[in-house]
Amino acid sequence: VQNDVFPLNACYNAYLAYERSVDVAHYDETSAGFSYQARPTHPDAMNEVYVLVVGETSRACNWGLYGYERLTTPRLQKQKNLVHFTDVLTQANATHKSVPMLLSLASAENYDRIYKERSVITAFKEAGFYTAYFSNQKYNHSFVDIFGQEADTTLFLKEQGGPKRDYNDLDLLTCVDGVMRDGHRKLLVVLHTYGSHFNYRERYPSSAAVYVPDKYTDAGVRNRKALLNAYDNTIVQTDRLLSELIRRLERSRAVSALVYTSDHGEDIFDDDRRLFLHSSPVPSYYQLHVPFLVWLSEPYVENYPEIPGYLKENSHRPVSSNLSFAYTALQLAGIFTPYRADSLSVASDGYRLTHRYYIDDHNEPRSYSDIGLREEDEIQFRQRGLSFP
Repeated sequence: VQNDVFPLNACYNAYLAYERSVDVAHYDETSAGFSYQARPTHPDAMNEVYVLVVGETSRACNWGLYGYERLTTPRLQKQKNLVHFTDVLTQANATHKSVPMLLSLASAENYDRIYKERSVITAFKEAGFYTAYFSNQKYNHSFVDIFGQEADTTLFLKEQGGPKRDYNDLDLLTCVDGVMRDGHRKLLVVLHTYGSHFNYRERYPSSAAVYVPDKYTDAGVRNRKALLNAYDNTIVQTDRLLSELIRRLERSRAVSALVYTSDHGEDIFDDDRRLFLHSSPVPSYYQLHVPFLVWLSEPYVENYPEIPGYLKENSHRPVSSNLSFAYTALQLAGIFTPYRADSLSVASDGYRLTHRYYIDDHNEPRSYSDIGLREEDEIQFRQRGLSFP
């Protein structure tokens, strides 16, 4: 009745929206007493830098690193100490839900904890890290903003004053350079990119276009070739960004790690359903399968030589991105907290995932086999060697 009977379903959804807005408005009160009770376990004298990168609308099947026919990730494919995880599904196909789950311990399995707990940024702060959050997006008016503002330094590029400017993700490097020059011995940097969000053509400068023609008059199926070219150029831009971040971390000679995943994927008129974009009531394979990468610096590998082996062992196992992202960051940084669960960290020898869930419109966990995926999606899962839930 709540889902399918009109107008009862509309009334119920309106009530849920109101209830959630009230919960968000009272977040400062409901989370006021929360603490991770976090403490560092790595040596105090060790110089550490960790970078968490949240991509936008990037689907794994268009990454050369994941077997795509185009070389969209030429730099990352040559990168040493980089592990990519092949079977990763997002738990949400919308930014306002997926990103807050990535940056906290909330997940589809227990989403309501988001109203009572702080983000993983606070855990790093409690453990003695200086924290910085840089976003190439505008305010989202959700927990994306709330969690970003927990950092010691917070900047939303597109909310800056002055002449209007269309920032691209490489502009985030200037922010990273600045905070790294400050000389913090323990540093966490969180980046929220604009990635591959439509309008694709606006995500990179014309001079950076690799695949052409990339111009289109409208987002119609007849323009799919140009749309796909432009989308693939956004992946090339992400490859540049991540490679430049890694280069900076290598130069720092710090014990460092970079973790990247995207909030969700995208439909680009891929089959007879002619689906486009994301956030649809029923997601497709293309909205669910996302890239997930972990890079370690040489000093990190020297100090913690067991971690690369654990990452490789887990690289083909099923992963829920929103469930594992924050736990992996905590373990890599050696931050102990009673809330840490290494069984959910892909950097752990004890990593285990028994089932994967997707969060529905009512913030309830649902099995992927119960959200309306079509035969076209199941075929993609099988062809790409993914575990179909």
